[in-house]
Amino acid sequence: MVDYHAANNQSSAVGEGPPTYMEQENDWDRDLLLDPAWEKQQRKTFTAWCNSHLRKAGTQIENIEEDFRDGLKLMLLLEVISGERLPKPERGKMRVHKINNVNKALDFIASKGVKLVSIGAEEIVDGNAKMTLGMIWTIILRFAIQDISVEETSAKEGLLLWCQRKTAPYKNVNVQNFHISWKDGLAFNALIHRHRPDLIDYDSLRKDDPVTNLNNAFEVAEKHLDIPKMLDAEDIVNTARPDEKAIMTYVSSFYHAFSGAQKAETAANRICKVLAVNQENEQMMEDYEKLASELLEWIRRTIPWLLNREKQKTMNEMQAKQEDFRDYRRDHKPPKVQEKCQLEISFNTLQTKLRLSNRPAFMPSEGRMVSDINGAWHSLEGAEKGYEEWILSEIRRLERLEHLAEKFHQKAAIHESWTDGKEAMLTQKDYETSTLSEVKALLRKHEAFESDLAAHQDRVEQIAAIAQELNELDYCDSAKVNTRCQKICDQWDVLGALTQSRKESLERTEKQLESIDELYLEYAKRAAPFNNWMEGAMEDLQDMFIVHNIEEIQGLITAHEQFKSTLPEANKEREAIQSIQAEVQKIAQSNGIKLSGANPYTTITPESIDSKWEKAMSMVPQRDKALQEELDKQKNNDTLRAKFANQANTVGAYIQDKMEEIGRISIEMNGTLEDQLTSLKEYQSNIMSYMPEMNTLEGYHQLIQEALIFDNQYTPYTMEHLRVGWEQLNTTIARTINEVENQILTRDAKGISQEQLQEYRASFNHFDKKRSGQMVSDDFRALLISTGNSLVLVLLLLHDLVSGGLQVHKGPGVQGSTLTLFS
Repeated sequence: MVDYHAANNQSSAVGEGPPTYMEQENDWDRDLLLDPAWEKQQRKTFTAWCNSHLRKAGTQIENIEEDFRDGLKLMLLLEVISGERLPKPERGKMRVHKINNVNKALDFIASKGVKLVSIGAEEIVDGNAKMTLGMIWTIILRFAIQDISVEETSAKEGLLLWCQRKTAPYKNVNVQNFHISWKDGLAFNALIHRHRPDLIDYDSLRKDDPVTNLNNAFEVAEKHLDIPKMLDAEDIVNTARPDEKAIMTYVSSFYHAFSGAQKAETAANRICKVLAVNQENEQMMEDYEKLASELLEWIRRTIPWLLNREKQKTMNEMQAKQEDFRDYRRDHKPPKVQEKCQLEISFNTLQTKLRLSNRPAFMPSEGRMVSDINGAWHSLEGAEKGYEEWILSEIRRLERLEHLAEKFHQKAAIHESWTDGKEAMLTQKDYETSTLSEVKALLRKHEAFESDLAAHQDRVEQIAAIAQELNELDYCDSAKVNTRCQKICDQWDVLGALTQSRKESLERTEKQLESIDELYLEYAKRAAPFNNWMEGAMEDLQDMFIVHNIEEIQGLITAHEQFKSTLPEANKEREAIQSIQAEVQKIAQSNGIKLSGANPYTTITPESIDSKWEKAMSMVPQRDKALQEELDKQKNNDTLRAKFANQANTVGAYIQDKMEEIGRISIEMNGTLEDQLTSLKEYQSNIMSYMPEMNTLEGYHQLIQEALIFDNQYTPYTMEHLRVGWEQLNTTIARTINEVENQILTRDAKGISQEQLQEYRASFNHFDKKRSGQMVSDDFRALLISTGNSLVLVLLLLHDLVSGGLQVHKGPGVQGSTLTLFS
């Protein structure tokens, strides 16, 4: 019915393996069928065994097959004997609730490594006695017998061997099994006497009185050993072969009772020895904790040092780090290795002593286990290995950098030596006073120089390539290299441009060349360009500016703000230059070097740089003030422009409208000449009333002149243009009035009637198709034909009316004339 994963052999034959599930089930069925008395013994024994545990929970059972049907007490029994919590039972009274509770109990039994065969929850709920007893026997085997171990035997064999060892000294006792060997009761009494001789007078017992012997053992066990009575003396005596399972169950209770007492006795005997070694063990624990803490603290402090990968700028600094690492390997680490070994030895020794003393294993404080120390040590060695590899890699990198830097400076020095004087030579204007032969000689010399220049192109490219590689390898003095390389490249570009320019000048003039004065070549690292920048900045800050509008001053302000935004970076550059000088002084002092005067390559001193910087900084607010004042001025000027423009646009439109209006009036006037003259004078008076607007405009113009404003984007008109227009307007109206007056005089002198004048005027307007006041030859011919007058007559008339409104203009057409009518 059941199978145990721990070898649980129920056969008495030595060497047989554990029975299979089916064999156990068949044995169980066969036992019940062969002797019903066994079932009775088992029911009594199993009930008493269950109650011995259930009473600890304050309950008991009366009928083993009935009281376990709802699964509640079955689950409680398992919790008591296992010391573990089972899932919460279901309190319902329906069959499904009972089956679920029993299944929970069976699942728990199965979780302990027991395979249940043919035992289901339904049989237990239905009160199947055979299945219920089988289940209880399974529980007894698992929790009361399986864990018994004596001299490398366990379970049934272990229990049997224990009984044999305990009863061996007693006469008439020969335990060979769990049925016949216990029938006379002497074996039970022998077990009790062996452990508690004060409870039984073994010599008074008789083999021929088994009932008395059995009852004596049962009563003593129940009264003094707290082992409930699980067997009936008469049933055992009257049965040819007592039930083995009932006997095993009862005897296992003796084993557990006496083994617990024996353990207590053994523990008491060891107290003195334990107390003797406790102090030593505690001291070892304290020593371990202290040594572990110190070692872990050392590792904690050391690992960050090993993980520091800050790159060094020079080989000396890197070699110093390498020497420090060697000191660490040679002087600092070996003692810690010894401490670690001693720590492991102490830990193992302590654990061995504790194990031999049956004491709990020593558990160091959190984080101080040997595994923790080994893990920290492993991290230390990993960091150490990485640090060593990094040092070697850095040394190789710095060696490569030093080689490249030396190569760079060597090539740069050669190039700079070659370029020395070249710019001066190329910028000479000696050709301006040279003769033709001298110019030709200079051209030939220049051609030779061009060939030399082309030959040096490779060296410049090599210098740039080396500088690029130094940057990629993070060279410590890459700024100096970049500055020098940039200077060489810029100078190379300048040389190329100057070469081309000189060639063009030589070819163009062929007589003008002169050697270029030697240019400033020596460059004091970064001081010279910064000094030049400051001088340029001061020049710009002091530079006078002339602007004519807001856009120009805002452009200057924007440029000034951009300049100010570069000041923080420029200040960093200044501080970097000063730090270079300070580093020179520091190196000189540390090495006992006496600097001989100023820098031989430049006259620029740190003091002059600071002085110029302070001067430049003092100019910035002055420039801000000047620009702001100019901005305010231009805003005022712009306001004047707008006022003038508004007035000018109004006046200009007025003049233009009036000019067009006068043109129309001169052509379209009706009525008598006197009426026309009156209308024109009224028109003239109306125009003169606009004079205050011109005066206002003149006032704005005067302010603009005083403000020196010479342009105005808000109007296309200028004061001169408007003055001319105004004068032309007044002249036109005056001339028109004069013409009308002349016509009146002509009419009165020649006797021409008003109707004739109107007729000529109407004819003229009719043939003046373009309404321009002028007539081309074809229109003039048509006019003559329409009036029926000959050319001579009309010309005579025109001669008399020339001053009265008709005017002949030279042009193509009849007699080469064009007629213009003013009135």
